[in-house]
Amino acid sequence: MNRALAIIPARMASTRLPGKPLLAETGRPLIQHVVENASQATSLDRVVVATDDQVIIDAVRAFGGEAVLTGEHPNGTSRLAEALTLIGADHELIVNVQGDEPEIDPSVIDALVAGIAADSEAPMATLCSRFAEDEDPTNPNIVKLVRSVDGRALYFSRSLIPFDRDSGGVGANPQSVYWKHPGLYAYRRDFLASTYPTLSPTPLEELEKLEQLRVLEHGHAIVVIEADAPEPGIDTPEQYAAFVARQQSAGR
Repeated sequence: MNRALAIIPARMASTRLPGKPLLAETGRPLIQHVVENASQATSLDRVVVATDDQVIIDAVRAFGGEAVLTGEHPNGTSRLAEALTLIGADHELIVNVQGDEPEIDPSVIDALVAGIAADSEAPMATLCSRFAEDEDPTNPNIVKLVRSVDGRALYFSRSLIPFDRDSGGVGANPQSVYWKHPGLYAYRRDFLASTYPTLSPTPLEELEKLEQLRVLEHGHAIVVIEADAPEPGIDTPEQYAAFVARQQSAGR
């Protein structure tokens, strides 16, 4: 079997940071950092950017990357499904690498690929990570998840889950109870290409604004792999400035 294919969805129309993929204060566009880090994962043998903007296509090709032009989509998974048909690759495993995580650890991608490969009955996989001591589990900008004893996802939420009834909220040791959800996914080819596009939007997905809930609500399993969280994504000017500072301090 071929190693996995990574597809990186990217778009210019970020509401909080317009033009995000092409910000280049480090000397390289943000999307180039993502592509270069993902390409270091030993489980991948191809990395492709999927976008609906020709400007991003041109930028990716300018640094030697591969990109494919898609139509407009409501979420990244939908964009991946179209991109897979356009790419024409025969990979069994497809990884969705977020286009705004320029510091993603390649070993985390490898862990995710190994996890879905080991569970032949799961059509989809994602990650969970423990909260750091300085992170707040009640923060709605950090997605939480709960999983079953066999490692399958039960639910994802922006709210605090689980809720410690006795303490009235967060338990005494949040780092041992709560899981955060880094936005990295892997799919089996048939599920992404043939099944996901047929799934209609669902009430919980629309309420929480979390696309992975569509999969659960339609009765499909998501295996959850424990791993150290990828570095945070870039969503705001302040986060991008901090990323640039880290790159400069590291001499990159």
